[in-house]
Amino acid sequence: MTETHAIAGVPMRWVGPLRISGNVATTETQVPLATYETPLWPSVGRGAKVSRLVKEGIVATLVDERMTRSVLVEATDAQTAYVAARAIDARIDELREVVRGCSRFAQLINIRHEINANLLFIRFEFTTGDASGHNMATLASDALLKHLLETIPGISYGSISGNYCTDKKATAINGILGRGKNVVTELLIPRDIVTDVLHTTAAKVVQLNIRKNMLGTLLAGGIRSANAHYANMLLGFYLATGQDAANIVEGSQGVTMAEDRDGDLYFACTLPNLIVGTVGNGKGLEFVETNLARLGCRVEREPGENARRLAVIGAATVLCGELSLLAAQTNPGELMRAHVQLERGNQTEKVGV
Repeated sequence: MTETHAIAGVPMRWVGPLRISGNVATTETQVPLATYETPLWPSVGRGAKVSRLVKEGIVATLVDERMTRSVLVEATDAQTAYVAARAIDARIDELREVVRGCSRFAQLINIRHEINANLLFIRFEFTTGDASGHNMATLASDALLKHLLETIPGISYGSISGNYCTDKKATAINGILGRGKNVVTELLIPRDIVTDVLHTTAAKVVQLNIRKNMLGTLLAGGIRSANAHYANMLLGFYLATGQDAANIVEGSQGVTMAEDRDGDLYFACTLPNLIVGTVGNGKGLEFVETNLARLGCRVEREPGENARRLAVIGAATVLCGELSLLAAQTNPGELMRAHVQLERGNQTEKVGV
């Protein structure tokens, strides 16, 4: 059987525009979402409409950025692992030089570690320019691991990846230490817009956020997460912009905040693990290049600035969809009516649903 290469077509639509300001970009832009869940488009579109009705729009603040890879080494015993860890910490400048020797864009910014029995887990943290940085971080970590094994006594190879990174898994460490772009988005919505566009009140949204997102997630055993559906918007955005879609696992960990400010609604989404890039694997496809250019992420800028722009646009998209869904869920029946109307359409009439 001959192996063939094909492209799986996922329906895509541009929604918006969204209005965004903050420490990375001030812009109004439509956003592409590739999804089979067609009600997502008008839902995000409603949130985008709200953003345009507020002077500052969605204020997106990039808090931090880093890509991580953890390696695993085996020591003869815990004391040897401890001595090795102290030696690694003391030689960070030397290790930064090792990274500079194998990459033009990767920079080692921090090292963290944990000892379990005689095993030493070492978490390297890098900045990676406009790339999301998976391969860049792994390449640099491979060089670092080789250097450590040659220069620190008492340790031997365990694995190039020790799962302390953590890549494409829901863990507490990513939310605590960060992996990818950490972006906070905020929107202060006047009460008349809450009523007229979202058909709800600030008090109802706040109550639902506490009961559903926070208490419901707590009872379900959620990890570093309290949101309604970040993964929906992230997957659509990731597929449309050539990202590694599996990163929505950690990317969708985040916290939604809502406050009733004298009838106005303060609404915020914090995404500490937003992993995006504008160069690298997945970016050579024609539709991806077109989408990135339309988003303003193909402009000549300093390394890293296009990826930061993409990150805040993605985070703002998440807020739009989160806001719209929570507003809908404050009203009995609204969510299901939208799905029946938009997703099933004429087919429901044929089967008598």
